[in-house]
Amino acid sequence: MRLADGPHVGCEIEIDAPPERVWALVSDISTSVRHSPELQEVEWLDGAEGPSVGACFAGRNRNAGLGEWHTVSRIAGLAEQRTFAWEVVHYNDRRHGEPLAVWTYTLEPLRGGTATRLHHGMRLGSARGPLQDFVERNPEQEEQIIDGRMARLRGGIEATLTGVKAEAEA
Repeated sequence: MRLADGPHVGCEIEIDAPPERVWALVSDISTSVRHSPELQEVEWLDGAEGPSVGACFAGRNRNAGLGEWHTVSRIAGLAEQRTFAWEVVHYNDRRHGEPLAVWTYTLEPLRGGTATRLHHGMRLGSARGPLQDFVERNPEQEEQIIDGRMARLRGGIEATLTGVKAEAEA
């Protein structure tokens, strides 16, 4: 995959719990910290205490290949028990800037609302970030760089979904 292809990744899982239980987990930004291999810590910014469109939160991430980095995300979409989406943005542009990446959870009720299909995905946004800079410095390795990052993200998404499932079904 190349940057021009609009890199994205997503996975889904069926959870033996109603959408309201799953929603309570995925709309709580601290849930991903418990299950993601990269996301280490999150906190609401600017006095926000929970998700609402436009609210921002900070994150601290780490992995063996990239080291540690910090992010700022802005809630971009919120439909109770259906969709939770946030955009990773540049800190100085957090109110109006273009996204570096867009992350989503989408819930679908199953079996009359007693179970939930949960999709979690990410796509690169339109803002220029560290991944684009790295590809620009190593253009001959673009496909390997993008494929490697998407594979690592897929693993993190799968781990997060598995953790949400375990919590929701407990």
